[in-house]
Amino acid sequence: MSLGESIRHGAKWVFIGNTGSQVINFALGLILARLLMPAEFGMVATILIYTNLAGFVAGGGMGQAIVRAKEASKRDFDLLFTLQALIGLVIVAFLLANAPGFGRWYENPLYADMLRVAALSFLIRPFFNVPSNMLHRDMRFKAKTAVQLTNLVVYNSIALSMAYLDYGPWSLILAGLFSSVTGAIQFAYYARWRPGVCFDFARAGELMRYGLLASSNNIIFYVRSQLPTFVLSRSFGPAGVGLFNKAESLAARPHAFITGSVYEVLFRALAKEHDNLDKSRYLFFRSLTLVAVYAMPFYIGFLWLAEPLVVMLFGHRWAESAAPLMVLSLAAPLMMIENLSGAVLAARNWLGRELVAQVIMIVVAAAGIWLGRPYGMAGIAAGLVVALLYMGTHMFWLAKQSLKARWADLARAFMPAALLNVILVTTLGIAEQFVPSTLRAIGPLYVLLMSTVGGLVYAACFLYLPIPVLATETARWKIKLKLTKATA
Repeated sequence: MSLGESIRHGAKWVFIGNTGSQVINFALGLILARLLMPAEFGMVATILIYTNLAGFVAGGGMGQAIVRAKEASKRDFDLLFTLQALIGLVIVAFLLANAPGFGRWYENPLYADMLRVAALSFLIRPFFNVPSNMLHRDMRFKAKTAVQLTNLVVYNSIALSMAYLDYGPWSLILAGLFSSVTGAIQFAYYARWRPGVCFDFARAGELMRYGLLASSNNIIFYVRSQLPTFVLSRSFGPAGVGLFNKAESLAARPHAFITGSVYEVLFRALAKEHDNLDKSRYLFFRSLTLVAVYAMPFYIGFLWLAEPLVVMLFGHRWAESAAPLMVLSLAAPLMMIENLSGAVLAARNWLGRELVAQVIMIVVAAAGIWLGRPYGMAGIAAGLVVALLYMGTHMFWLAKQSLKARWADLARAFMPAALLNVILVTTLGIAEQFVPSTLRAIGPLYVLLMSTVGGLVYAACFLYLPIPVLATETARWKIKLKLTKATA
C-alpha cells in the first residue's frame, strides 16, 4: 500500500472512530444532561482538570516519541511500560496524599473522595497506553477504532445506568475507571502485547528528551484549555462550570472528529516524509483545505441556531450555554490552523519552538479570560477567541518556516471553504425571510428546517460547483453516492 493509500485508509478509520465516538457520546450525553444537574457535571469537570493534567505527566510524551521513531523494538515498548508504571505509582501516591486538601479547597469533602477513586486510573494507564502506541506506530487505525467504539459502549452503559440509579457525579467517575480496564484488555489483544520490564536508562534518556518537549507542550496546552473551568469554578460555582463546559464541548465536536481524525494520520505521514518538503507541504495544506470544507458548516449552524439548538438538545436549564457557544464558534478556523500546524511541528521535531508559543498563549489566554470575566460566560469565551487568534497565527508562522511555505498558501487552502460557507450564510439569510414567526417559536422544527435547507444547498454546491482543488474529493463522493460511475 502506497503512502497516499495508507494515509487515506488510516484517516478513514480514525474518522469513523472519532465520528462514532462523537455520535455515541452526543446521543447519550443528551440523556445524561437530563439525568444529571449542571452542578454535577461541573464537579466532574473540576476533578478532571487535575487528573488529566497528571495524565500528561504519566505519559511523559514517550509514547509519541516511539510513534515518531524510525525504529522501535519490543525492548523499547517494555521500557515505555516500565517508565509509565513507575510514574503512575508516584502520581497515585501524590493524589491520595493531597485529596483531603483538595476537598477543603472546594469546601466539599465529596471532591476528595472522587479524586481518590479517579487516581486509581493511573495504575491502569500503562496497560492502556503502550499497546495503543504500538497500533498507532503501525498505522493500524482500524483496530484502534474498534477498541475506541467498544470502550464508548462500556463507558456510556455504566454512566447511564448509574445516573439513572441516582449516583450523581459518581456515574461519570466510575464509568471512566471501568472503561479504562476494558480498553486496556482490548488494546493488548489487538497488539498481541504482553507487559515486560526493561531498565535501559540510556535508551530512556533518548525517549525522554523528545518526550519531555511533547509532554510539556501537552501540559501547557491543557492548562490553557482548563483556565476557563478554573476561573468559573471559583467565580461562578459548579453550575457555571457545567454550563460553560457544555458549550465548549459542543463547539469542539466538529473540530475534534474532523480535524482530530486528520491530525493522527498527518503526524505519522509527515514523520515518514520528513526529508521531502514538497510532499510535506502538499499534505499539510491539502489537510487544511479538506477539514475546513467539512467542518466549517457546523460552526455556521452553531452561530445561526445556538439557542434553539441547545434547548432542543439539552433542555431549558442549559439555555445559558448558547451565548458562549456562539462566541467560541467564531474561532473554528483558528482551531484548525493551530491543530494541524502542531502536527507539522511535532513531526519535524520543532516542539521546542511550539513550547514557547504555548507559554505565551497561557499568558494571553489568562489575560483574555480575566478581562472577559465581568461579562460572564460570553466574555470568557471572547477572551479565549482573542487568545486563539494569537495562537493560530504563531503556530502557522512556525509551520510555515519549517515547511518553507507562504502566507498565501494558507489563504488558498481556506478559499474553497470560504466560498462554500458564504453561499451557506446567504442561503440561511434568504430562508429566514420565509420562516413564519409561529414556526420560529417551535425550536426543534425551526432547527430541523434551517439545518435541512442549509445542508442540502451546501452539499449541492460542494458536489457541483467547479472548484478545481476539490475535484478529486467530489468525484469520490459522486461515486459513493452513485451520482456517477467509476472509471477504469
